[in-house]
Amino acid sequence: MSTDRLTRFEAFGQLGRELHGEEQAGHAGTHTFIILGASGDLATKKIYPTLWWLYRDGLLPDETYFVGFARSNLTLDDIKKACLPHMKVANEEGEHLSAFFSKNSYIRGKYDDGSSFARLNTHLSSLPGGGDANRLFYLALPPTVYHHVTTNVQARCMSSKGWNRVIVEKPFGRDLQSSEDLSTHLLSLFAEDQIYRIDHYLGKEMVQNLMVLRFGNRIFGPVWNRNSVSCVTLTFKESVGTRGRGGYFDDVGIIRDVMQIHLLQMLCLVAMEKPTSTSPADVRDEKVKVLKCIAPVAVSDVVLGQYTRDPEGDGQSKLGYLDDPTVSEGSCTPTFATAVLYVQNERWDGVPFILRCGKALNERKAEVRLQFTDVPGDIFDERCQRNELVVRVQPDEAIYLKMMAKRPGVYFSPEETELDLTYGSRYKNVKLPDAYERLILDVFCGNQMQFVRSDELREAWRIFTPLLHQLEAERTHPIPYKYGSRGPKEADELVRRVGFRYEGTYKWMQPHAT
Repeated sequence: MSTDRLTRFEAFGQLGRELHGEEQAGHAGTHTFIILGASGDLATKKIYPTLWWLYRDGLLPDETYFVGFARSNLTLDDIKKACLPHMKVANEEGEHLSAFFSKNSYIRGKYDDGSSFARLNTHLSSLPGGGDANRLFYLALPPTVYHHVTTNVQARCMSSKGWNRVIVEKPFGRDLQSSEDLSTHLLSLFAEDQIYRIDHYLGKEMVQNLMVLRFGNRIFGPVWNRNSVSCVTLTFKESVGTRGRGGYFDDVGIIRDVMQIHLLQMLCLVAMEKPTSTSPADVRDEKVKVLKCIAPVAVSDVVLGQYTRDPEGDGQSKLGYLDDPTVSEGSCTPTFATAVLYVQNERWDGVPFILRCGKALNERKAEVRLQFTDVPGDIFDERCQRNELVVRVQPDEAIYLKMMAKRPGVYFSPEETELDLTYGSRYKNVKLPDAYERLILDVFCGNQMQFVRSDELREAWRIFTPLLHQLEAERTHPIPYKYGSRGPKEADELVRRVGFRYEGTYKWMQPHAT
């Protein structure tokens, strides 16, 4: 076993035993994993590589088989060739990789054709376990074909005795009505506990750490409320633009792509009350309660932006959003958004939750930041800055607490510093699992904690749908900002207005850098 495989296994090996589910790590019986849309980018770049890593590290049930299904006229060798650049295969793993692909097969068919799914079912029944095997269907497909595919799966491809589970990729609709239509359709075919709406962000190490940080430490409980917290900022920044995805992104926009799903999920974990247990039902119940306390976002509490070309950029690398030929001419789709939400309950009344996300910004970063109120009774002549607790999701996973301490030396001067848990320093020999690894293993284990429930999705769309409809009806033009900048200055003005304080004197440094 290579060092990379060893560290992955050590970091992830206990997970199967710890997860909830009717089986011990889902290792009972035979399992068939069906990738619907096997020829697409999601399948070749994410799903197949993730399945390989789980198989390589012994985290899947021994009797697991993989079946790809798509419209393309491909062979299994074509699938293998497309996936290999993304699978990170070590030199000594060639035999193991061959064993993995020996459990794979591919079927060509149409998504709206019942006979194609009948052929798929015939093939599934010919595999070990036959019609009694547990079946997991991954919809690595555009939402436009969800209705046809799920209808055909339910009618023709369900296991007769094993369990059946369906993974649905975002976006889960475009607004409240389309989301409700999709949920109604899915729930007419499958039970809620068979549906896994996947948001890969919920599989990230530091997002999952929020629950342990909050509810496993006595020191944070007394200050995690409106009496001590001035504001909460949830940030998702990318340093690249839409990169040829403009055609897709132009129909979605940054609010649907990031804010309504990723950032709102993190908000729930920060704001929710302590669940009665770590069972998926109890955790998701508390998340829904938070969303029900949030009013629809007002236009006055939002700043939208769209990136423009960096005139100092080199050639094609930093073109503006509208320079992409796949983007519609004069598009009003925002690539940046800052929104202020309020959780109207006893714990958080009056505390602004600031959601910030954008593309083509000055850095790549995702984090949760709690900024605390000023220390009462200042005796240091206003030289003390506010404390902040920061959970850095990516890159360089870390938890650090900004605090004041005496500057070393003969003078009695306060200085900003930090208590720091940087994972790269504290856990040097541990390779964190990919988000998709966690989440796919969760599905095998029947653990729905990190997946979006239908009532949770309904409340999330309720918060953002009126804003989205108004922006589209009025064709609101986003504020231009330069590629590689911090975004529109109006966004900084908004967050200052609601109480966030930024002094610009502190710089976080990764400790023990070599």
